[in-house]
Amino acid sequence: MRRPETASIAAPALTLVLLLGMAAGAVAGDEPRPVHALAMHGEPKYGPDFTHFDYVNPDAPKGGMLRQAEFGTFDSFHGFIPKGHAGPSSSVETLLTSSADEPFTEYGLIAESLEVPDDRSWAIFTLRPEARWHDGKPITVEDIIWSLDILKTKGHPQYRFYYKNVVDARKVGPRRVKFSFDEKNNRELPLIVGQLPILPKHYWQGRDFEATTLEPPLTSGPYRVANFEPGRFVELERVDDYWGKDLPVNKGRDNFDRIRYEYYRDETILREALKAGRIDYHRENIAKVWALDYLPNKVPAIRNGRLNKEEIAHRRPTGMQAFFFNTRREVFTDRRVRQALDYAFDFEWTNKNLFFSQYTRSQSFFSNSELAATGLPQGEELEILEGFRGKIPEEVFTTVYEAPATDGSGWPRDNLRKAFALLEEGGWEVRDQKLVNRQTGKPMRFEIMIVQKSIERIVLPFVRNLQRLGIDVRVRLVDSSQYINRLRKFDFDMILFGIGQGESPGNEQRFYWSSTAADSPAARNVAGIKDPVVDQLIEMIITAPDRESLVARTRALDRVLLSGHYIIPNWHLDRDRILSWDKFSRPSVTPNRGTSTNYWWFDEDKARNLELKRTRDTPSQQTKSTIQ
Repeated sequence: MRRPETASIAAPALTLVLLLGMAAGAVAGDEPRPVHALAMHGEPKYGPDFTHFDYVNPDAPKGGMLRQAEFGTFDSFHGFIPKGHAGPSSSVETLLTSSADEPFTEYGLIAESLEVPDDRSWAIFTLRPEARWHDGKPITVEDIIWSLDILKTKGHPQYRFYYKNVVDARKVGPRRVKFSFDEKNNRELPLIVGQLPILPKHYWQGRDFEATTLEPPLTSGPYRVANFEPGRFVELERVDDYWGKDLPVNKGRDNFDRIRYEYYRDETILREALKAGRIDYHRENIAKVWALDYLPNKVPAIRNGRLNKEEIAHRRPTGMQAFFFNTRREVFTDRRVRQALDYAFDFEWTNKNLFFSQYTRSQSFFSNSELAATGLPQGEELEILEGFRGKIPEEVFTTVYEAPATDGSGWPRDNLRKAFALLEEGGWEVRDQKLVNRQTGKPMRFEIMIVQKSIERIVLPFVRNLQRLGIDVRVRLVDSSQYINRLRKFDFDMILFGIGQGESPGNEQRFYWSSTAADSPAARNVAGIKDPVVDQLIEMIITAPDRESLVARTRALDRVLLSGHYIIPNWHLDRDRILSWDKFSRPSVTPNRGTSTNYWWFDEDKARNLELKRTRDTPSQQTKSTIQ
């Protein structure tokens, strides 16, 4: 579980920054020396004597409250099991923590140092003697070992999948723990365990780890639960005697005395609460709302400079949001059929009419980064792909991937002709205005499962074009519980889904695309991809010796995945759309991963000025601001 923050600055929880490459280095044959930090490739940016990260204000004042909104509800504070809907809880810490201005480098948090051999077959962490739980007891080696064991045996299935290569954890000193792995030269494995959530063994003894709970569990981080009401709000308080507050990795962070999460079940009411000043900060994800609901002539607080509306650029990979085919379904086993249906999605019309032209069409699984395949393969990437010639489509070598484009008129006639041609190649034809299999006579019929009603406006124009092809398509809106259960059982035809990516791909790619993951409900291979070439490319990425090779191998994987047409790409945005009341300040430097309230602080001068502006507003303006 991550620290409380609102701007997402990283990939999904289990793809957090995992690194290698020794700061001090180790000569082959020598005993590895303890280092303060490791980089995936190359050297850490910050040396052993660094005082703070460059993108924070080390002198940021502590104080104030940040109020933000959550959509939905919560019924538990236990986020490490598959049961319940976990709410914001006390900060859970890890052995290492990442910087936000390097591709993948991590620095000691609970661990003061670590050691790894050249073949990366094990890792030793030395714990800080001052590391403490909130009850004052020290964090011990026994806690580390127990955390790995309990998460792999009783935690969410994703932990078993993610830490399956960690075969042993044992105590090798009063504050030293050694992890051993079942494979060598995997550059991430030693530090995957660096991101293992560390839980208190003594607290959980006598408690059922597999049960949901509304008793906030004991943790060790900068925040803990101060007050809550199930399904309505959670309020966290900063821990005054937090053991790690003076560490260089924590300077300038965790600045709010309190962070309050208000829960809403209606997004319109949530936005009205923001305009009325009941919420301080909100990241807007709906393009139409951003374009129309926050106009200065509609919202006096924005017009008067009290509520800031900002677009803050970032350079983090945006991954891939798309319509994902479930290739386990017979109707989607043919690559030509999947490619044909891609021609029915009219992004240009959708972007212009629904999104006010705010988005960019995604052309890669690693959009907005150097990892995305561009042009035709060359150099090391071409050499890699040549090794698979005959096992991958020839178009990988000859054709630059481009998602189908239209004129935006809403009638993609030319694209539908191309779709018909591909469908005919795949054994489908139109009879009585229905698309049927030429051999069996069965009509093409499938369902698009969604979990948010607001998605219907995006899906329905796509459905209209599919129906023009003679396909019987239905949209099924389900609640979140049914959605999750059906996803785990692979009981769906097509879904709108997203795969996040980090700046340094590695072991998590097995979780997304591997043949093993295709059969695991704990993984995220929702498309059911089972391709030996993809499996081999993933292993090549994991063992990449340097950054240049990692980029080339990732681009090769990207190109092969795109050629499989497992998805119909959607769109991405290279900036965060943020609204915040003008009582906060943030550092002048924004790291590549974007801004985060983890680095913001409550500005007393701005807060006083904001209150003066409020009092100058006329009563009619205040009322209008409340109801807009």
